[in-house]
Amino acid sequence: MNVLLFGATGMIGSGALIECLEHPDVRKVITVGRRPSGSTHAKLDDVVHDDFLDYSSVVQRFEDYDACLFCLGVSAAGMSEEQYRLITRDFTLAAADALWSVRPDASFCYISAAGADPEQKSRMMWARVRGGLEQELLERGDAPTWIFRPGYIQPAKGVTSRTTLYNLAYAVAGPLFPLLDRVAADHVTTTERLGLALIRAARDGAHSTHLDNKDINALAEAEDIRKGLT
Repeated sequence: MNVLLFGATGMIGSGALIECLEHPDVRKVITVGRRPSGSTHAKLDDVVHDDFLDYSSVVQRFEDYDACLFCLGVSAAGMSEEQYRLITRDFTLAAADALWSVRPDASFCYISAAGADPEQKSRMMWARVRGGLEQELLERGDAPTWIFRPGYIQPAKGVTSRTTLYNLAYAVAGPLFPLLDRVAADHVTTTERLGLALIRAARDGAHSTHLDNKDINALAEAEDIRKGLT
C-alpha cells in the first residue's frame, strides 16, 4: 500500500508517519505540507506545497497512492468560524477532491474529533464544522471513507505536540497513562495506536464509517498482531 499523508509535522500526523515507515505493508509514503516532515527514510518522499486549496501543480504525483491519511488540523481556540472552516473544511475537501480526481478508488481516512456533530446543531462551533465536513466527505465520492473521532491521545515513540502547553500536559499525564488505559480504556488512545488503526482502515476497511477511541484501539490491536506475523 502506498500512503499519502497530510499533517506529518503535527502530533497525530508524525505519529502516523512513524507507523507507516515501520510497517511492512506500506511500500511508499508521500507527505504534503508547507515544510518537510523532518524524517528520512528510503520509502519517504516529502512534497513541500503551500496552497492547500489548489493541488494542480502536484496532483499527478498522487496517482500511485492507494490511501490518504488526512491528519492536518488546528485548534479552534481564538479562531473565527470563517477561519476555522477554511482550514478544517476547505483544506480537507480540496485534498480529497485532488486525490480522487486521479485515484477515484483511493481510501480516505480523516481525523475528526470526539464530539463532532453531523447535524450541526451543537453550540460549539468546532463541533458543527467538523460534523458538517464528516458528512460532506462521506457523500463526496464512491471511495471508502473513514472518520476517526479520537478522544484523549497520549503521544508515543518520542512524538511531541507543536503546542508547548500541550506538551506540559502530556508530560504530567504520561506517568498516569497506564492507569488511565486500564480504567478508561474506551476513552484514551496513543499516537502509535492511532497510526496503526489508520493503516488498518486504509488497507482493509472497518466495521463502521465513524470510529471512536474504542474502535481505534481494537483496530490497532488487530493490526499490531498482523504486523507481527508478517
